[in-house]
Amino acid sequence: MNAAVRAVVRMGIYVNAKVYFIYEGYQGMVDGGDNIVEVSWESVSSILQVGGTVIGSARCKSFRTREGRLQAALNLVRRGITNLCVIGGDGSLTGANLFREEWSGLLEELAQKGKIDAEAVKKYAYLNIVGMVGSIDNDFCGTDMTIGTDSALHRIIEVVDAIMTTAQSHQRTFVLEVMGRHCGYLALVSALACGADWVFIPEYPPEEGWEDTMCVKLSENRARKKRLNIIIVAEGAIDCHNKPITSEKVKDLVVQRLGFDTRVTILGHVQRGGTPSAFDRILASRMGVEAVLALLEATPDTPACVVSLSGNQAVRLPLMECVQMTQEVQKAMDEGRFLEAVRLRGRSFENNLNTYKLLSNKRPDAELPKTNFNVAVLNVGAPAAGMNAAVRAAVRVGITEGHKIFAVIDGFEGFAKGKIKEISWGDVGGWTGQGGSILGTKRTLPAKYLEKIAEQMRTNNINALMVIGGFEAFESCVQLYDARANFEEFRIPMCVVPATISNNVPGTDYSLGADTSLNAIVETCDRIKQSASGTKRRVFIIETMGGYCGYLANMGGLAAGADAAYIFEEQFDIRELQANVEHLTEKMKTSIQRGLVLRNENCNENYTTDFIYQLYSEEGKGVFDCRKNVLGHMQQGGAPSPFDRNFGTKISAKAMQWISKKLKETYRKGKVFANTDDSVCLLGMRRRNLVFQPVVELKSETDFVHRIPKEQWWLKLRPLMKILAKYKTSYDVSDSGQLEHVAMLPKEAETGAI
Repeated sequence: MNAAVRAVVRMGIYVNAKVYFIYEGYQGMVDGGDNIVEVSWESVSSILQVGGTVIGSARCKSFRTREGRLQAALNLVRRGITNLCVIGGDGSLTGANLFREEWSGLLEELAQKGKIDAEAVKKYAYLNIVGMVGSIDNDFCGTDMTIGTDSALHRIIEVVDAIMTTAQSHQRTFVLEVMGRHCGYLALVSALACGADWVFIPEYPPEEGWEDTMCVKLSENRARKKRLNIIIVAEGAIDCHNKPITSEKVKDLVVQRLGFDTRVTILGHVQRGGTPSAFDRILASRMGVEAVLALLEATPDTPACVVSLSGNQAVRLPLMECVQMTQEVQKAMDEGRFLEAVRLRGRSFENNLNTYKLLSNKRPDAELPKTNFNVAVLNVGAPAAGMNAAVRAAVRVGITEGHKIFAVIDGFEGFAKGKIKEISWGDVGGWTGQGGSILGTKRTLPAKYLEKIAEQMRTNNINALMVIGGFEAFESCVQLYDARANFEEFRIPMCVVPATISNNVPGTDYSLGADTSLNAIVETCDRIKQSASGTKRRVFIIETMGGYCGYLANMGGLAAGADAAYIFEEQFDIRELQANVEHLTEKMKTSIQRGLVLRNENCNENYTTDFIYQLYSEEGKGVFDCRKNVLGHMQQGGAPSPFDRNFGTKISAKAMQWISKKLKETYRKGKVFANTDDSVCLLGMRRRNLVFQPVVELKSETDFVHRIPKEQWWLKLRPLMKILAKYKTSYDVSDSGQLEHVAMLPKEAETGAI
């Protein structure tokens, strides 16, 4: 919420508006006085990394009465406020809409009572409202992600990872209760992200006799030498008769039926707290800026809108349409129409549920189809968090589809040496939370080993290939496609799943691993900034990875509140460096204590990190001192973030289903023959949808020398970082959200949002 507050304040000041804080939510609006205060640029310094909200939030009974709203209207009119930006859940937003509808009547009543004059009634005739949804439950229809959800998932996954180590040493079963009284999103996604054995959510109650099914599954897993069982329960979980299923009830059942050593952990308000994740900070900053633009463009005829996220795009939706749809979900659940409730939650939720069902339940071998196809899975390029989650999903979906899955060790180098082995369902248990690449990965491209790879494909009868990796994975598939003329072994379906921290793969907005890396950068920046609190004014120069791609430096800068981020894609010269130093020096003369400058490793061969550090040190003498930090390989390691675990799982499952479809289409006379452009694809997220794109077509969109796409969506967010760092710059609003309708959001295509 603080990132959203900061973005609204700074964007408001940027467009020359007066901006006010209203402390303590609607209560502060009703009480007035010191609760409504005009704010300045510095008012929101150093709040990005703070959890909760610095302006407070409160439930307010008096705002529910007309008297309360009358008093609130008077307090706003006295300060000339007619634009409200409300960050909250559906209750807060519904209240805001009612306030807006009553506004003219409230002003007339105030005029009759002699509290305001006729001139004021005319001048402040309309109230504009824009909402942003802040809720850890992600229970608001119309948006793929609400502000706070990703951070809550981080808290849950941290606990699950910690529990896993204990449970594995002691052969225990853990029942974990997470928040979600009316919405099972947190429970479902955390179950997907940690490979839980069972999950209970309010939208999808278990079938009659679930107790037996669950116990059978748990004991089967134990028999397969799985030392740990994890069951996740949403606090609002129910059975098909609408009776609550509590964590204690689940624990008692496991103890009585199976005699397993079982523990209950209730996470409670831990999920609400802590530092916001990089995803949440960027989301909230984008939404905050979009909200100010929406207020500026609002007319008396536009309905109150809510700024939301669809895939990777900011959209504006009529507030009441979203609220009505959110209430429809609850109504469907109350009436026992659970399938309808899941559908109404949106395609992202439905997809998560289907993927979880697919990956968590192994059907008996006798029930599985047999296709006689062999599919090889390998990692190529540098290690990236989320690769293992992608391999796990590929293996399990492939087995469910009836294929034999082969794991290739050490990329194409290992392929040429014959390091290929069949991999089973159980082999990939517990892989989602592992960082790096368990299969091993190399940057080697296949071009120099073509004959050996073709020979291994013949020997192992490989009918399809799934390549999980970065720019090298894309290049490898281009090379294999080009080699089809000479080697018929390569005339098979191939799919690239993008996975690299640099996020430099053409054809996708997001690559696996980039989110984990961003979190590592932001966490380090927070610590570095904190290390300087209490000392005199200080500026930090931080070097990030990414090759020639400035994604990490730019988005890390946006999430950590940097003053500048130097990237290869936007050339800069000594004059700009000089201007940046002067700008920072001026800021440091106010109450601002710390500065942060990010530099992408290959942004310029002459203006090195040392050079920039020395320049800032020299020019800042007497005002601030300087420190530098090269983050290095720390950005590649660590456990994958919830986003990367989930995105890897979903994108990889989809890729394997595509491979199955292609295998059926290209199987003729006892062999697979795929020779068309669309049989070698990259699965990427483009704006709102996950799309399969032939690698041949992506060649024209790629700068092969610098290993980056020619056009990159995030460059549009460059001005955003500059505005929030107090630079005068132009902001392109052509891409800002137009008002859409909830019902019109694409249903058939699947979003890449988690």
